[in-house]
Amino acid sequence: MATAKRIIFLETERDERQWLERELAQHDVIFADNADDLTGADILSVFIESQIDRDLLDRIPSLRFITTRSTVADHIDLVECRRRGITVSNVPSYGEYTVAEHTFALMLGVARRYREAVDLARHASFSYENVRATELHGKTLGVIGAGKIGQYVIRFASGFDMRVVVHDVDENATLAQQLGFHYVSLDELLATSDIITLHAPLTQANYHLFNRDTFAKCRRGVIIINTARGRLIDTDALCEALDSGIVAGAGLDVLEDERVLRRDTSHIIGEQIVERLHADFGPRELRAPDAARLRELEVLVQNHRLLARPNVLFTPHMAFNSVEAVERILQTTVDNIRAFIDSAPINVVSA
Repeated sequence: MATAKRIIFLETERDERQWLERELAQHDVIFADNADDLTGADILSVFIESQIDRDLLDRIPSLRFITTRSTVADHIDLVECRRRGITVSNVPSYGEYTVAEHTFALMLGVARRYREAVDLARHASFSYENVRATELHGKTLGVIGAGKIGQYVIRFASGFDMRVVVHDVDENATLAQQLGFHYVSLDELLATSDIITLHAPLTQANYHLFNRDTFAKCRRGVIIINTARGRLIDTDALCEALDSGIVAGAGLDVLEDERVLRRDTSHIIGEQIVERLHADFGPRELRAPDAARLRELEVLVQNHRLLARPNVLFTPHMAFNSVEAVERILQTTVDNIRAFIDSAPINVVSA
């Protein structure tokens, strides 16, 4: 029988903890509320909000395995993990249907102007004219990224009789024929799409893929949907595009700074000010904060402004959050842990 391991989980909820404790009963399973105390961990399981960098790894010299309960692993310094001999695994597949369904929920919500209608009704100023909707039927849907999630979005679009165009770095002619879409250049997708939905991973190459230049090439009145990664879109540029009418509305499950999806911005800024006052800075440093910190505050405030717009429908990074998807995540995570302990790791993420 394998030696019991100290396994620490971050970002878990009560029902998840009960299941994990039962499945890993032979091990020392700990559920931490934050990354302050990960002492002695052999195995660490995290979700998307835990940043695993060199400083954190320095505090856990015993660590040998990280399993992230997500498909993406851009919150983990994979190069540093490899250098230290730490194996990293992920959950390659769990939420294709769930995220695709949520994508259409946002798409319909923006096109039907649900948020604006509810706000007007609450203020007793409702009129049909002010919230006249747009049909999805017959519209051109531009899909950026035809991976597993993107493919389900394309399938769902056929039910609305939408024309689908796709931009992807890897083109698959057989897939295009099977699902009935056409590959196009990014510029053509921008110019012809009534609705654009993002399903691409975040890379150095596509950071701020949607910026001022990109939005300028879009068909006027386009709807933008993002259930992928927040940093695919430059928040400043999106706000400007909404102001100018280039973008008619946006449905967002992710942001550049996702703290504002769950907490009041004033509280976040207040905490940062207190943290800086308690830090070991002299008067000069307090008067002249570094550029990175200023930019962080700018992004925070801009994200807050974005969510305040009536034509922006947002959800707090919950596209994955279905009973079925969470079950798949937990089962794969336990499978990853057991396989690593048995010296046969699976779902390994390469640097």
